[in-house]
Amino acid sequence: MSEIKTLEIPKWGLSMEEGTIAQWLIQEGTQFNKGQDICEIETTKIVNVLEAPFDGLLRKIIAKDGDTLVVGGVIAICADAQFSDAEVEAFAESLGGTPAVTENKAVATVPEKVAVAQAETKVEAVPKQNSVSNGSTAVAQGGYSIPAALQGYQQSNDIFATPHALKLAEKHNVSLSQITGSGREGRISVQDVQAAVQAAGGSWPDVRHQASTKATKSKADDSYVLATPVARRLAKQWGINLHDCRASGSRGRVCKEDIEAVYQRENPVHADHAHPAESAKFTTLAMNGMRKAIASRLQAAKRNAPHFRLTIDLNVESVQALRQQINSTVPQVKLSINDMLIKATAAALIKVPQVNVQFDEDNQQILQFEQADISVAVAIENGLITPIIKAANRKSLAQISNEMRDLATRAKTGKLAPDEFQGGSFSISNLGMLGIQQFDAIINPPQGAILALGAAEKRAVVENDEIVVRQMVTATLSCDHRVIDGALGAQFLSAFKQFVENPALILV
Repeated sequence: MSEIKTLEIPKWGLSMEEGTIAQWLIQEGTQFNKGQDICEIETTKIVNVLEAPFDGLLRKIIAKDGDTLVVGGVIAICADAQFSDAEVEAFAESLGGTPAVTENKAVATVPEKVAVAQAETKVEAVPKQNSVSNGSTAVAQGGYSIPAALQGYQQSNDIFATPHALKLAEKHNVSLSQITGSGREGRISVQDVQAAVQAAGGSWPDVRHQASTKATKSKADDSYVLATPVARRLAKQWGINLHDCRASGSRGRVCKEDIEAVYQRENPVHADHAHPAESAKFTTLAMNGMRKAIASRLQAAKRNAPHFRLTIDLNVESVQALRQQINSTVPQVKLSINDMLIKATAAALIKVPQVNVQFDEDNQQILQFEQADISVAVAIENGLITPIIKAANRKSLAQISNEMRDLATRAKTGKLAPDEFQGGSFSISNLGMLGIQQFDAIINPPQGAILALGAAEKRAVVENDEIVVRQMVTATLSCDHRVIDGALGAQFLSAFKQFVENPALILV
């Protein structure tokens, strides 16, 4: 390697916007080979290992453990020993003031000896703005200088922008209504905001190299935010914007406890004075990226998708007998009842394809799939992930069992590829192994339904007017009423029951 190169936050999946450095696996001054594990990066879904894209020498770590950067953000600089520390430092300093370049490539003005690997075209650094307003440009703060023509942030549901772009626009008073997005369906990204500001004569530091900072308080009008009267009174008393609070109360309202949580977070020293009678001690646990993503997605699903639920009891004695017979006669196969139920679900989805769907909310379309890509909920240390058994309807029980075991193992160690857990046409959540008899599951958007499976247990049932003991499982189907009606959900459960109670059907 005869040039200075950078390591950057990769883009693992279409929905990934940023990544957090979980830990570095090598230190500065370490020589590494292509394909070697460099560091662990946490996304909203998983913790993945960044593998070296080339052979090199790690000279300088830019992003420390815990730093969060947008996709493409530089996390480290690599260069041969022939480059001096001064040259590496000069290159690092040049990154901070360099504008973004087409296709997310960064170029810096560095000493002539440095051959930049990320692009061949040199770009001049953006001139620094004066710190005093000239009437047409906002006062520069931290390298940001917003032209008057782009000032005037307004909260609007009509603005389609990434969360990161919305936060920065609010912080620096940028009017997003005047910016055209380059993303899918015209979505505005941070790079779009940066380009618009610079094109209008302002300055905006290279967002690709900025670590996330503590969120600023919202200044948006919160009069329309649903809240209980007590919560609204406390928010006014303590100067808390309702937009900064979670809404955990009934009917999606901000409640008293939500306001108190924000007050305690913002005033840790004085929080005890708000409730002198409360002396209970507690430990505050920060939510990681995955936990935040789960909270956001499921809250949106619960709010936007009108759930209804259908429940049915399944006699699993035949499917259990078939499972035990296969396990005892084919030593290399070790089926679980979950494997059998996945196969039965796939068969039912092919028989009732109207349930094998996703809802494209933006375009108000229903996407009906030809194969059953079944997402199976797997509990991991930091939350929940749903690896996908693709085309489960075409796979044998042995293939499903082996694939499920492999996916679950790699999910718990953070080794899944994005396409192995993103997407899917239907979900299964099984808590039977934990002794749960029956439960309701929240739909995994944009899918149209999810099946919750309880424990297999012996129950007294009536057959031919006689009470007999049978091994039963309760299954609950949660449906999005926008795309699946009650009769259709019942039709699916009927087909599912038929395949479970007559398991020979799933073998042919």
